[in-house]
Amino acid sequence: MSDTEIRCEGLIKRFDGAQVIAPLDLTFEAGQTTALVGPSGCGKSTLLRVIAGLEVPTGGAVRIGVDSPMALAKRGGLSMAFQDHALLPWRTVRGNVALGATLARKPARGVDDLIALVGLAGFEDYRPGELSGGMRQRAAIARSLISQPEVLLLDEPFGAVDALTRSRLNIDLPPLWRDRNTTTLIVTHSVSEAVSLSDRIVVLSPRPASVVADIPVTFDGPRTSNLTNTPAFQAKTAQVLQALGVPA
Repeated sequence: MSDTEIRCEGLIKRFDGAQVIAPLDLTFEAGQTTALVGPSGCGKSTLLRVIAGLEVPTGGAVRIGVDSPMALAKRGGLSMAFQDHALLPWRTVRGNVALGATLARKPARGVDDLIALVGLAGFEDYRPGELSGGMRQRAAIARSLISQPEVLLLDEPFGAVDALTRSRLNIDLPPLWRDRNTTTLIVTHSVSEAVSLSDRIVVLSPRPASVVADIPVTFDGPRTSNLTNTPAFQAKTAQVLQALGVPA
């Protein structure tokens, strides 16, 4: 696998003169999972879209290893799951998930296994209109993973699923990208989710987004459901909340 370190160098983004991202110098290490948290509207999703190559920076640049985001995406090395599931309504769940591999020009291996892992076994032949919102979002997550991307960008990936499913996905899915050494960025409004999923949490300010805190997350052993009850987890959550200016 190539070097997939992500470097934001003097990154600026404006919309109609309003600055959304301040000059930002930020590096995401290859193979690391980083959560981006901050107030609503601070620019988290915009930053993710610039890194994905879906938005052109107003100033500065993004490099992923030796590639631009567009070059990495073109060779199938980058995948993103949006808040909006963006499934094709005429394709089945199986067809939508397999499409992620097809677009990346990779073989669609393990489609049904991945569908089962996100809790959709038995719904392989259903179309999006026959599914609940949470089920559609799970299919979109599976689609983003099927190509085994080098860089995975997740924008509120579990926001539309129920609390029980969200808790299970927080445990079941991270090994899929951790074991493959995938460089992963996750935008989330949930501090506990950020602490559960990531190796690092970057806290952003109100717009224009700048880095308020850069917090490492290290826990011994597997991250099971019991982790949230530990003093170490609660202390880390309090540290993030303090950086956000929220009483713990």
